[in-house]
Amino acid sequence: GAENGLLLPERTCCRRAYLRGVFLAAGSLSDPRKSYHLEMVTPEKEKAEHILSLLKDFGLEGRIVVRKRRYVVYLKEGDQISDFLKVTEAHRALLEFENIRVLREISNTVNRKVNCEAANIGKTVLASVRQRTDIRLVLRCMGEETLPGPLRETAILRLENPDLPLKDLGALHNPPVGKSGVNHRLRRLEALAASLRAKGEEDGPEDEN
Repeated sequence: GAENGLLLPERTCCRRAYLRGVFLAAGSLSDPRKSYHLEMVTPEKEKAEHILSLLKDFGLEGRIVVRKRRYVVYLKEGDQISDFLKVTEAHRALLEFENIRVLREISNTVNRKVNCEAANIGKTVLASVRQRTDIRLVLRCMGEETLPGPLRETAILRLENPDLPLKDLGALHNPPVGKSGVNHRLRRLEALAASLRAKGEEDGPEDEN
């Protein structure tokens, strides 16, 4: 058949071959380790629209952009590019592309998890510093002996174990205390420190020893 004066391949195998020929003659694929971008360039608008039409026949959502008076038909998504390589029966390129794509996905996932864990560690460290500052203020201004036994035990254990998460800190208590119990005691110590600050007490420099 014909469209816009261009001869259209009728059979599916011919359409696949046509797209393969266009890509080999005027196409390019960016390094998938950096970005997903496949394009085919033509000086004629009608031919670009024809290529776009063929892509749609295979369920591929291409786009057209004009660059330096030339028409660029492009695909941006990894899935779309993968499907294009299947359609054009570029099996070796497809295998390479998918291998790199899998490695990139794994790398991105690992990076996201590392960033998330780093952020959580940062929050934990800041919380511990704040807790120890509050505890030192309370012990200095009120005296260890004035604290109820459970609060005194939690206060001392936190000072001795600044990096432990609450769950592990609770396990050191005698008898062991759950995470929520430790958190409750630390909040009570925080409230005592806030009360002392409101009365005009000062923290003074933090002593790590």
